[in-house]
Amino acid sequence: MRDLQHNLLAALSIYPASLGAGAKTGDAIVDLKGYDGALIVCFSGILTVDMPFQLVHGDDPALGDAAAVPDADLIGTEPTLLEATDNEVKTFGYIGSKRYLRVDTTAGTGIGGAIIIKGFPRHAPTQ
Repeated sequence: MRDLQHNLLAALSIYPASLGAGAKTGDAIVDLKGYDGALIVCFSGILTVDMPFQLVHGDDPALGDAAAVPDADLIGTEPTLLEATDNEVKTFGYIGSKRYLRVDTTAGTGIGGAIIIKGFPRHAPTQ
């Protein structure tokens, strides 16, 4: 049986909203306890400027030790969603060993958000 429902768990990191100009720290920190990887889904509505995303990770629950994720811990690259291409979705993977993740952006005004989908659960079902 091809069951993704019991092997994946989604969590918001940047809530879907109209973002103002300047850097945007993710709204939520995602705890990967019990999971060995994640898929990050970045999406946009109508943008007025390009929206680059960055994944940060750490071992502190408040991410006081937040650091940019090195390329070796990523599958693919952190995306930039383009003003010229509204309503866009891009993904990349995380295979690092840190427990906590958050997605940040340095967007100008526009609609956007990010979801972290936890995968490779140590115990299933997840729901």
